[in-house]
Amino acid sequence: MEKIRVLVVDDQDIVRQGLKIIIEHQPDMSVIGQAADGEESVRMAAVLKPDVVLMDIKMPHMSGIEATRKITEGQPQTQVIILTTYDADDLVFEGIRAGAQGFLLKDAGSEAILDAVRAVHRGESQLDPQIARKVMNEFRRVVPPAEPAPADDGGYEALSEREMEVLGLLAKGMNSKEIAGALFLSDGTVRNYVSSILSKLHANDRTQAVIKAARRGMVRL
Repeated sequence: MEKIRVLVVDDQDIVRQGLKIIIEHQPDMSVIGQAADGEESVRMAAVLKPDVVLMDIKMPHMSGIEATRKITEGQPQTQVIILTTYDADDLVFEGIRAGAQGFLLKDAGSEAILDAVRAVHRGESQLDPQIARKVMNEFRRVVPPAEPAPADDGGYEALSEREMEVLGLLAKGMNSKEIAGALFLSDGTVRNYVSSILSKLHANDRTQAVIKAARRGMVRL
């Protein structure tokens, strides 16, 4: 099995070492490098070409947001997850605009961080539920409500009743584990439903699926 190659970036050594321990215990991941500031992370990413970067925001010399922008511009195949203690609106949207595919709070827990690494490596976006709600609220603010699309327009394959339930919970900012608990399903079953929803809505990730569904009047944000 080819492992997911991860670069850990944080100005606190104890955080870097903690993340390294968590990641190295996974059979499908490995830490290929650690950087203590933004400038160092850009240099290391150019040389090591990691699959995923776990990026702190507040660091000396260069912020995590600016480092994310430089890394994603120079190595578009590298996916960046911003991992921070801050959830301020301006930081969230700056990070997304800089090219981050994931945005998690540091108190999200090790399982959520590992799930995010795997998700962005698959090409999905991964947002902390609190942050996902901010994104959805901003989308609702700037995009006027759409008229429901005709049921027979043939644009997308119809979703099943259960898929509509999962989609509705995604629109509320729930992750797979939360949806599984709400619907009394296994995590794997929820992931299968999500994959089917993405395919039917021609979406690349969960956020795009929810946005497309909202535009068609399938869910309310």
